[in-house]
Amino acid sequence: MPSQRVVVATRNQGKLKEILRLVDADALGFELVTIDQIAPDAVLLEEEATFEGNALAKARQAAASTGLPALADDSGLEVDVLAGEPGVRSARYAGEPSDDRRNNAKLVEALRAVKPAPGVFVARFRCAAAFVAPGRGAVAGGIELVRSGACAGEMILEPRGEMGFGYDPHFWLPALGRTMAELSLEEKNQLSHRAAAFAALSRALRARES
Repeated sequence: MPSQRVVVATRNQGKLKEILRLVDADALGFELVTIDQIAPDAVLLEEEATFEGNALAKARQAAASTGLPALADDSGLEVDVLAGEPGVRSARYAGEPSDDRRNNAKLVEALRAVKPAPGVFVARFRCAAAFVAPGRGAVAGGIELVRSGACAGEMILEPRGEMGFGYDPHFWLPALGRTMAELSLEEKNQLSHRAAAFAALSRALRARES
């Protein structure tokens, strides 16, 4: 049976690189293509109040724009001492357009302002991964699935590492003694929030086929 083309609904190149590695396209019978390959003018809005809502919204928009099944995710950082901020606003924490440098600068400023400052800034990355298929084609009947994952850690004020993207240089993994930005892509994809979410989504998709 030929592979089903599935659109990856993100324009974040860091996310795209990770997702293409995390999704076992051959095992699922997918041929992954990007939204810019299929529908470069498609708008992917993130206006929901939860990661799960945003992931589903983007997958629905991509599926509607292309007529193909779509994969999407929404993810962000939650810092306990900041009452869960930046949360679903992580990508736009410092305003539009999204900019990692400005987001990190605002986060560090917010953490420095905490009084009395705790010894450890407990935090976690969260991710929701969604799959939406129109009710036709090889994946028939209409499908909407969403699964979540998380990765616990701590925030540090001084960045470390050149890999990854977003808040990775400030996200410390105590068990490894490194930040997320000091991990190779292969290492990150073993433990990240996105890895956990897409592993759970892949299991759900395989379960539907069994």
